[in-house]
Amino acid sequence: MSLLASYPFLDIMWTMFIFFAWVIWIWLLIMVLADNFRRTDHSGWAKAGWTLFVIFLPLLGVLIYMIARPGRDTAFVG
Repeated sequence: MSLLASYPFLDIMWTMFIFFAWVIWIWLLIMVLADNFRRTDHSGWAKAGWTLFVIFLPLLGVLIYMIARPGRDTAFVG
């Protein structure tokens, strides 16, 4: 019973927040890598480069990938 008394409610909430943020981060990383390998408009070198970028600089790599990649419905009219 003393273990429960020494772990306040806000610490439990903070632990849950950190845990679920970590799960969401892992899911986002998996989705970015899956999207990278599913795309047909990237060459093999581009896929390898994005993969290395996401693995070695995870936060920056995922954010830049999400911003820089063109949408699937984007078509050049000209």
